[in-house]
Formats: sequence, structure tokens, C-alpha cells
Amino acid sequence: MAPSHVLKCCQKVLAWVPVAFIALVVAWSYYAYVVELCVFTISSTAEKVVYLMVFHLSFVMFVWSYWKTIFTYPASPSNEFCLSKADKEQYEKEERPESQQEILRRAAKDLPIYTTTASRAIRYCDRCQLIKPDRCHHCSACDICVLKMDHHCPWVNNCVGFSNYKFFLLFLMYSLLYCLFVAATVLQYFIKFWTLCHRKAAENCPKNELQNTHAKFHVLFLFFVAAMFFISILSLFSYHCWLVGKNRSTIETFRAPTFRNGPDKNGFSLGCSKNLREVFGDEKKYWLLPIFTSLGDGCNFPTRLVIMDPEQLTVSSQNEPAKSSGANQSFPTRPLSESQNRLLASDSQWVESGPEEENVKSGAKKHIISSLES
Repeated sequence: MAPSHVLKCCQKVLAWVPVAFIALVVAWSYYAYVVELCVFTISSTAEKVVYLMVFHLSFVMFVWSYWKTIFTYPASPSNEFCLSKADKEQYEKEERPESQQEILRRAAKDLPIYTTTASRAIRYCDRCQLIKPDRCHHCSACDICVLKMDHHCPWVNNCVGFSNYKFFLLFLMYSLLYCLFVAATVLQYFIKFWTLCHRKAAENCPKNELQNTHAKFHVLFLFFVAAMFFISILSLFSYHCWLVGKNRSTIETFRAPTFRNGPDKNGFSLGCSKNLREVFGDEKKYWLLPIFTSLGDGCNFPTRLVIMDPEQLTVSSQNEPAKSSGANQSFPTRPLSESQNRLLASDSQWVESGPEEENVKSGAKKHIISSLES
């Protein structure tokens, strides 16, 4: 067995250590709350029933969303973004970057691609040998190109992207609610046990005080762990809520996507309401369930820059390709998918110009006004 293969196997095993740690903490918290607190500590039956019902509801939703985040395979670009055999051979033979870019531009002329590199070149992955769709990036940990990649999370040992971003958000939300509920309900018993620990003798305790049993160690530690995780998750969840409202990924926050008009961090933003629907879907009854309801296919996304620029849209749809500084870039003429058209609404869909040029311009103006109002 080659040393490199052994090293990769060790890396794969070690990558599951953070997930195993979280699983152990969650399993212990279940035992500490259900057995040590509800069974051995709480005396009121009504209080036990209420606590156990709410606890198990939050526990199931938390574990379900966490499971889906871990075991949902990251979505990769479809075969249409791969170079043909002839183009791939020609691309590998060419040594000049200009000639390679010409091959990529020819292969990407019918693809729904609006972003380029900072140098206005076609985004190409030499590792996966495919043209990268918008918002797609190569993950070195997973060694694949991931659609709408946000980041690689070691706590789930998976890439967070188009296929599981909703699950990741729900995992953060339900873990936050889980920790908040545990900390809030354990607090009164934490105070009683903490007070008991500082008594010099058990006979000095009032008769209604809790007994000094082994349950106190689980209760004390449970409160500290729940409060600690709540504080740490709160900042992360708040940050990703802000990202959803802006329709950005973590990568795009640090490195803005480059469009024909230059870099723009808000290039994919359609307004807070439509940005939310793009992640969670059209049917609100499924928003809080960890089932896939995101709109689109992950390979192409509606962008306000294409729709809000009717002058350039008219030029790009005619015989001459659209020109950008540094290199000629032909932008696609393929229409957006049905789900994306629903996001953009009928008055701002991307249609090819020609005799209906004035309608396109008026639709673009309406979209600008609606975007400003939102």
C-alpha cells in the first residue's frame, strides 16, 4: 500500500473526529437532561412531562437537520460544463494562456455563466477539468467542485453548498434553540446545586433543598456546556442570516464575484424576500423542515446586473459579442430556469431583445424601482 494512500485514509478518519465529538456531547446531554435532571432531580410530574415533550421536539429537529447536513453529498456541476474530448485534448496541448482561454470561451458560449476571474478570464478548474458555473468553487478537502460553495465545515465533515445550505441553516437554528431551552430549564437547578456545593455541611441545608447526589455534576456541567455552545452558535447563525438576506456566500463576502461591470458583492441579490425564497423555496410550510426546497439547479442564478443593464443586454444579444476590459467575453443567451423566473417576476425576466427592446427597458426600470424599495 502506497504511503500516500495510507495518509489519505488517515486524513479521512481524522476528519470524522469533530463529528464524533459533537455526537458524544449530544448523546451525553440527552442522558444528563432526560435521566439525571427529569427522572432523578425534578419532583413535579407536570414539569417533567412539559420539559420532556419540548426537549424531544427540539432534539429530534436538531439531530435531523445535523444528519442531513453531514450526509447530503455536495452538488457538483452537470456534464454540460465539462469540456468535450476534443476540446480537452486541444486545451492540454496549448501552452499559451490566450489560446486556452479562446477554447474555453468557445465552449462556454452557450452556458449560463455571468462571472469571470479578476482578470476577466473564464473560470476553469484544472483539477476537475470543467468550466466552473457561477458561485462554484473547488474544495480542496472534498477534492470536487461544489455548486454555490459557502465553506467546508469540519464540524459536519462536509462542504456547505447549494445541496445542503438550507440544512446547515436549520442545524444552526435548532442547535441554538436546543441549547437555549436546555440552559433556561436547567438554570434554577443549576443555582440550587451550586448553592448546595458551597454549603459547609448538609445539615445546614433547608429541607426543601436538593440532595447532594451525583446528578448535580451532570446538571452543573450541562448548564455550562449549553450556555457555551449557545453563545458560540449565536454569532455564527446571525452571520449566516445576514448572508441569506444579502444572497452571498462566505467566499463571496471575502472575494466579490466579478461580472462584466467589475466586482460586485451584491450581484446576485434580488432583495431580502426573494433571497430568502431562493434558499428556502416558495412553500413556507416546508421552510422549517430539513427537506430540500431551494430554488434553481445550483448551476445558474438570476443576477440583477444582467437584468438592470438593458443597454448592454441589447448589444450582447446581437451579432457582436459583449466586450469587457482586457478580453472579449460572450455572455449566454440561454433563458433562466422556471424557478428563477418566478424569483425575478414577470416584469423583470431576462428576454432576448429585438423588436421588444422597449419592453425590456421598461421591465428593467420597474425592477430597479422594486429593488430600491425592498
